Amino acid sequence: MKLLRRFVLLSFVVSSAALAAGPKVAIVFDKGGKDDKSFNSSAYSGAMEAKEKLGAVIKYVEAPDANQFEPMLKDFAKKDDVDLIVAIGVSQSDALSKIAPQFPKKKFLIVDAEVKGPNVATALFQEHEGSYLVGAMAALKSKTGVVGFIGGMDIPLIRRFQMGYEAGVHAINPKAKVLVNYVGVTGDAWHNPAKAKELALAQISEKADVIFHAAGASGTGLFDAVEEKNGVFAIGVDSNQNWVKSGKVLTSMLKRVDNAIFETVADLAKGKFTPGVRRFGLKDGGIDYAMDSHNQSLVTPEMKKKVDELKAGIIAGKIKVPDYYEKKK
Repeated sequence: MKLLRRFVLLSFVVSSAALAAGPKVAIVFDKGGKDDKSFNSSAYSGAMEAKEKLGAVIKYVEAPDANQFEPMLKDFAKKDDVDLIVAIGVSQSDALSKIAPQFPKKKFLIVDAEVKGPNVATALFQEHEGSYLVGAMAALKSKTGVVGFIGGMDIPLIRRFQMGYEAGVHAINPKAKVLVNYVGVTGDAWHNPAKAKELALAQISEKADVIFHAAGASGTGLFDAVEEKNGVFAIGVDSNQNWVKSGKVLTSMLKRVDNAIFETVADLAKGKFTPGVRRFGLKDGGIDYAMDSHNQSLVTPEMKKKVDELKAGIIAGKIKVPDYYEKKK
């Protein structure tokens, strides 16, 4: 009788654990991986939040190159124990466009690219809005009137960062000079910190004293460059990178990929997965700039007040930030 009670109790515990388990999520990261301190790291943070708060079961792989996106997505799609497959980054759009229609019962999320389909959700961000704010911050901090921008791969998405940044700089100082360089034109541009450092040092030699990167893992090269030079500061991107070189990072343009991941998993847990595009911007906290103990001494109250005024103006619709995507139309 005792043995029977133990068996029933054990069965109840196992069944309860199974019922308590949240959505089963599989993530495909690009070569930068979950530890890139930027875009992928933000996505991973959102997944870990879903694990902690929703009981989500998280699996992930890191693609060594773009050729592996399609087979990795397909491998996850074939598994019965995966509810949601997440493709991180615009580089996976072609692969997902092929895989999603083959598995209509599976749910997919892609970040930074629009893939249409009844089983695909897309998370897009108003990067130009946040870039405008950090551009204003750069101009307020600069003593030379020269600032820099380093993009990773030269694609429309990163041109959008650049255009917003330039507009923010010139909103503060119309005469400011913005130096612009890109690491490359292939996916490897996201993973070349040595090249990014070389570009940063070249910009510094031309008097740039604040440099913003939108270059993924390559951005670590910028941080190394500013660490070597006095009176020069970096601006981080995607996740809060202020800590990477504390006291040398003016601020970070926050792109809350973590929020997009968490909210999609939360919706799935409620049975409310919604395909189509969802946009995140300043208004809903999906985009912002970072302030913390690492950069507090670098940003004066006057600087913060001015940037917050611009932020409020964008949210209220009083300031129209130029958008590279609209320029292309």
